[in-house]
Amino acid sequence: MTVGDKIHQTLASLEGAAANLKTFALETNDQNAKQMFNDLSGQVETISNSLKGRVNYVEQQEPQYKIQQQKQQ
Repeated sequence: MTVGDKIHQTLASLEGAAANLKTFALETNDQNAKQMFNDLSGQVETISNSLKGRVNYVEQQEPQYKIQQQKQQ
């Protein structure tokens, strides 16, 4: 597995975790838990956005790491 693959896999995992936390927030009636899940989701989204910036940088420096390009070949 290449560095590009690992970064994209990590990004997908983070996005999935953020989505799960939002779902947990929607499914609970406990206001404290709802707030906690929303806060955690926001933190994970912040991390995800930071990683997206890194992905963009890596793809500019090493075009072979672009996932879309690899699928088209």
